[in-house]
Amino acid sequence: MATKTLLIQIYNILKKYSSYDEPLTQQRIIDLLYDEYGVVCERKAIGRNISRLRDFYPLSERRRGVYLIQDEPALEEYEIRWLIDSVQGSKYIGQRYSSDLIDKLIALGGPDVGEHIKHVHSVNDWGKFENKDFFLNIDIIGEAIDGGKQIAFDYNTVGTDKKLLFKERYVGSPYGMLLNNQRYYVVFRNENKGGKISYLRIDRITHPEILPDAAVPVTENAGFEHGLNYHDLTTCLPYMFSDKPVRATLKCDKNFVKDLTDWFGDGFTVTKQEGDSITVRVRASEQAMLYWALQYNTNVEVLSPTSLRNKIIATLKETLKMYQND
Repeated sequence: MATKTLLIQIYNILKKYSSYDEPLTQQRIIDLLYDEYGVVCERKAIGRNISRLRDFYPLSERRRGVYLIQDEPALEEYEIRWLIDSVQGSKYIGQRYSSDLIDKLIALGGPDVGEHIKHVHSVNDWGKFENKDFFLNIDIIGEAIDGGKQIAFDYNTVGTDKKLLFKERYVGSPYGMLLNNQRYYVVFRNENKGGKISYLRIDRITHPEILPDAAVPVTENAGFEHGLNYHDLTTCLPYMFSDKPVRATLKCDKNFVKDLTDWFGDGFTVTKQEGDSITVRVRASEQAMLYWALQYNTNVEVLSPTSLRNKIIATLKETLKMYQND
């Protein structure tokens, strides 16, 4: 859902603001995403999604910007099929909402399109996670950010029945919505946690409401004196833990650079190369790096900090013990 939502938001911004006389730079699109939707997005995601949009819409460039050529016909059948596949493939749009959206998309193409793609209504066969408040959450959070207001909502975990299970009602200040690892998060000052900045999954939120209280300005939070740092939010927090980033040194095969780029963008530095082995320095959440290093197991060795290396060693020992009990 997340990546497709971003794609549609970028399209809407190009449709609303771009023209031959006023092409939009990537930075301008980033600013408008935040202004219009409260979404924090990195530059490489803009370029990637614009490339995808070129496959379906007439985009052109001039003066280092891009604009949508607006005198084109309505959606073609293959475009509608692609959007329908995106809705079906989303785990966070429930079955009923999927069917409603698909009906609207088919209506855009007229009765002939509807006859050709009847099979798309098999949404009951897809494993979807049901949260009827998902779109409402995005709207209310965005409205609160625009109005500078606090919000309250129920934050949930997932029970053994695979349904949302109430955990706690949170109150605090929303600052932006962030797309990371195919998930939507709200950057949130959590008053339940003493004003700590948290990154909360929007699909885990229910019963949101805007409060009359003014939001605490983001610049009053430690570490955010200059506002939201887009680069840190998208490269230093691969699993969206809220602990302070540390500088980590890694050793891996030089061919692993592509994986480092997928996770950290340009936020890492190759400091040494010996044959096929490279040493890399990256700044990221230590807690997230623990899970990240375990995920790649023998492909990456953490050299420092010592605290992180020891945590990985301890976790691997516990894992080995668990499997040796047989």
